[in-house]
Amino acid sequence: MIRSLVQFAEGDTRGVAALDESGAARRVVGATTTLALARQAIAAGTSLAAAAEAALGDAIDLGAVRLLSPIDHEDPAHTLVSGTGLTHLGSAEGRDKMHKAAADSQTDSMKMFLMGVEGGKPAEGAVGAQPEWFYKGDGGILVDPGAPLTMPAFAEDGGEEPEIAGIYVIDANGAPVRLGFALGNEFSDHVTERGNYLWLAHSKLRQAALAPELRLGDLPEDVRGTSRIVRDGEVLWEKPFVSGEANMSHSLANLEHHHFKYDGFLRPGDLHVHFFGTATLSFSDGIRTEVGDVFEVEADAFLLPVRNPLARATATGIAKVRSL
Repeated sequence: MIRSLVQFAEGDTRGVAALDESGAARRVVGATTTLALARQAIAAGTSLAAAAEAALGDAIDLGAVRLLSPIDHEDPAHTLVSGTGLTHLGSAEGRDKMHKAAADSQTDSMKMFLMGVEGGKPAEGAVGAQPEWFYKGDGGILVDPGAPLTMPAFAEDGGEEPEIAGIYVIDANGAPVRLGFALGNEFSDHVTERGNYLWLAHSKLRQAALAPELRLGDLPEDVRGTSRIVRDGEVLWEKPFVSGEANMSHSLANLEHHHFKYDGFLRPGDLHVHFFGTATLSFSDGIRTEVGDVFEVEADAFLLPVRNPLARATATGIAKVRSL
């Protein structure tokens, strides 16, 4: 039974492989990208797993090819990367500490988190509490497995955020179709965010990384993982994290509704990578990352981890605008 898909490259040639529950991989004959395979499945009125199953070929050694991000669009401008925060039980604690103005006042972060606790899992067919939403960028911000997560030269921090992302394509009728789920590192600037809550939008305009695996079907209710930072070959920080609806204050359906309720996000052919949030950050434990640190995120619902080193871009000076 097919559990997930990966994209890979052999020299200049791309392909797709299907993984079973044991992690054994077989080539999907004729498929060069996951998106192309998804388009075929939608046109045929079948599932992505069934489309892959119908084209299984020989076994493939994933260690002998270059693994790619699990989803991409031929035009990165047609991919929207976004996310929701304060969605996990316990996720407000670190944010509340960051933004608390007075010991006896309740921050907007805590208020929003409690809205989710009280109304984030509505009955089927009902609309629940609206979550925090943020924009990260287009498909150009997604880095491949093993590639550096590069913070801008002006960044105050480059910090990991171990999360699960939903992967979607908008069909020809303007309806969102979930292709599956990916394990990821959403990556943010927590020092900038801490400076002023209104800088949250700035802090999210950073790269992000996905593990190479697109998990098909439903996400388990209870996902258990580990997030760590490795420095000079030694584990600097490590902590378990949880995800899945059993550990969230919002249902996935509610988060999906509040993203796709906007007509602007329903353009046929577009891809969406939407991060669902986390409650576990090294920054909350006082860790300051350094260039060369390696972020590692793994979880029991996924066969492959996401692993990326931290880098900093070269300063380019003041942005210049030319008048016509």
